[in-house]
Amino acid sequence: MKTALVTGGATGLGRDLAIRLAKRGVTVAIADVNAGGLDETVEQLARVNREHLAITTDLTAPGAPQQAIDAVCAKWGQLDMLVNNAAYGGIEPFFESSAELWSKTLAINVTALVMLTVAAGQVMRARRSGRIVNLTSPGARMALPNYAAYSASKAAVDSFTRASAVALAPHGILVNSVSPGMMDTEMQRSTESRLAEVENRPDLDVFLEERTRRVPLGRRAEIGEVADVIVWLLLDAPAYMAAARVNVSGGLDKD
Repeated sequence: MKTALVTGGATGLGRDLAIRLAKRGVTVAIADVNAGGLDETVEQLARVNREHLAITTDLTAPGAPQQAIDAVCAKWGQLDMLVNNAAYGGIEPFFESSAELWSKTLAINVTALVMLTVAAGQVMRARRSGRIVNLTSPGARMALPNYAAYSASKAAVDSFTRASAVALAPHGILVNSVSPGMMDTEMQRSTESRLAEVENRPDLDVFLEERTRRVPLGRRAEIGEVADVIVWLLLDAPAYMAAARVNVSGGLDKD
């Protein structure tokens, strides 16, 4: 039996990924602050695999990352895979940058991810096996004044992915990251709506079309396209692959 913990599993990419992993025979735990969304994901997981675990938690709370890892191990006695997918992205004009937004963004996008990785790594090294995938963003490499906290947080994810990959590789644990393109998720929609407002773009449809044209492939990513790459990294990628940053952005993130 293989087990996985997917954070941010209540909606969007996290939900899709959890279901795809279950279809591949993985026993899946999902963690999220959104209890209602978790219930919907659980309903879909139950159709695929009777074994699952839903953890309703605020991963920014003291001790919550360790508690989530402990819950998985208490139920199944092992943890083979971790996907750090939970994230927050807020828009605010550069000159209105607030400590509140920065603190909230870094707490979930960076600190929770770090603590989850450390806790999972401690479990995985006992078995000398494990795979961890972090979700980063093309924004980590862009100058986005009105989205600066999110961009900076994902740059930190890139840095920590490299550091943790080096730290955990000697223990047989592979750490990599995936950089998705624009996906039709709740977070993407709300972020772009707010961005259009801040940038004084009243015609949202035109604004979205302009952003989509920036993608070399000329379209937005389907959630399943990104999920498939994460599944590949977790289950099928070569055991010599570590510290990689896999771009699934239609060419937007091309370096």
